[in-house]
Amino acid sequence: MAGFLIVYDIFNQKRLRKIKKIVYSYRVEGQKSAIESPLTKSHLKTLVSELNYFSDEKDKINIIYVEQDPICLGKATSLELENNAFIIV
Repeated sequence: MAGFLIVYDIFNQKRLRKIKKIVYSYRVEGQKSAIESPLTKSHLKTLVSELNYFSDEKDKINIIYVEQDPICLGKATSLELENNAFIIV
């Protein structure tokens, strides 16, 4: 089983609810905006198939392989900009 990080940006609220429900069914506890999921090859294929079925070409979904022992390079800090925008450094 390998670790994956799943992040998404879905443009339609109805699709967003479906995608979120699918992705959260594979997750372990952690950040809500970036879902960490340990997946077997079989689970990964099923997840991708489900996401492809419900997503649209405008949507963006990334599934990123995570090394077994990730390296922490430091603590993130944020800088607030105009219009409630943030940059995470």
